[in-house]
Amino acid sequence: MTWDFFCEFKYNSHIANIISNGVRNLVDYKLYINGKWVGNGSAMPVYNKYDDSLIGTLPIADVDRVDEAIAAAERAASVMADMPAHKRATILFRTAQLLQERREEIAKTIAAEAGKALKFARIEVDRAISTFTIAGEEAKRLHGETIPLDAVPSGEGYFGFYLRRPVGVVAAITPFNFPLNLVAHKVAPALAAGNSIVLKPAATTPLTSVFLCECLEAAGLPPGAINLVNGSGSTVGEWLVRDPRIAKITFTGSVPVGQRILSVAGIKKVTLELGNTAPIIVAPDADLETVAKKAAVGAFYNSGQVCISTQRIYGERAVYEPFTEKFVAATNAMVVGDPLDERVDVGPMIAKSEVERVSEWVDEASSGGARILAGGKRKGNVYYPTVIVDAKPEMKVVAEEVFGPVASVLQADSFEDALEQADKTSFGLQASVFTRDINRVFQAIKKLNFGGVIINEVPSFRADHMPYGGNRNSGLGREGVKFAMEEMTNIQMVVIKTS
Repeated sequence: MTWDFFCEFKYNSHIANIISNGVRNLVDYKLYINGKWVGNGSAMPVYNKYDDSLIGTLPIADVDRVDEAIAAAERAASVMADMPAHKRATILFRTAQLLQERREEIAKTIAAEAGKALKFARIEVDRAISTFTIAGEEAKRLHGETIPLDAVPSGEGYFGFYLRRPVGVVAAITPFNFPLNLVAHKVAPALAAGNSIVLKPAATTPLTSVFLCECLEAAGLPPGAINLVNGSGSTVGEWLVRDPRIAKITFTGSVPVGQRILSVAGIKKVTLELGNTAPIIVAPDADLETVAKKAAVGAFYNSGQVCISTQRIYGERAVYEPFTEKFVAATNAMVVGDPLDERVDVGPMIAKSEVERVSEWVDEASSGGARILAGGKRKGNVYYPTVIVDAKPEMKVVAEEVFGPVASVLQADSFEDALEQADKTSFGLQASVFTRDINRVFQAIKKLNFGGVIINEVPSFRADHMPYGGNRNSGLGREGVKFAMEEMTNIQMVVIKTS
């Protein structure tokens, strides 16, 4: 970090602290409201998920703080709406630059507070940099188009066009598993479209959002354009969702919480990114060695705590056994341990309770006749990458979202049967097919009712500018910067009588 960069910040007391091993040695992070860093109230501890050491605290926002944040965002909404597109773009590009300069510090913080292996934490920072860069580009391309009103008799003598206008205040409620890039996917497009934001990160991983707000502040974002509050979903999240000043809610998390949001939000725009039980279909012509290695990473990186993590793998009889053998070998080759260790592939889960839940699900499958070929054990907050065979469709490890390092290999009678089983789910986020046969590709596209069908790559593939979102219980709306901006704007139709 250069001295000039350090001096760009406003010398808030929480910034000028000692950095140890790339992670700040802090206990006094602050909330960010109306362009100021504020404290007071109860402080919530944030722990290293591998060794349970304290890495910082962040105040818990009470109802008055949340009200203050929404009021600040409401005032800033008109400032952002009036800001020229090129100025919004400049702020977003500058934010990307600042994230790049702080890449290692932020990556190590993600590894500590989220338990994500450092190699994948660095990739997350790189993706967030890309997301803000794309948002800067898209800020300059947000526009409407003309409508040929005279296409119908009643439109003769009229000229029409529509504009896209920012909705106003966006409430962004984000998950723990990507504490930077999934935040970026809500914050960057909201700002690009000219909105203001109240951000509530996951209570288990809020510190990365503090760093992002520091970068946005240094990049020149006006006071109130982003406001950071902290606390539980049942309090802070509920207050945000219910508030009539919030025009748009963008949420990533579980299906039950998504249902709750829809039930209490009132009349406002809502985007939901929810669960999945991501399947892979392995056709007989696939390169099994390649698929096995890709599937192991797709299933177990971030301890499987990814909504598009590989969970179900279907193979015909001809490939089932040889694939399973290769998949188990690839699974056993993954290095498990401290996420800050450069060699590690799989670190801890987000909480002891989650380790216990996953362990119970695996035990339930085993008691019901499924066999565990790899893993099936825990150490502290780590659950080892686990491969299951002979699981039944109704078992939790197959039917429900595990959100942990567990994948089941399932046998199908044919490629068509594999497609049928893969699609037999209440979810529909992303699915994968590995094949060289173009006819099978189009067969899969037609059959699979998923928001994304990925060919010859795992379901966790995502480019940050593509439309991303699910069907069925996997959610509503789409992310991906351009598409999120459309969700965060309203169409204003203009009709001019010309004669």
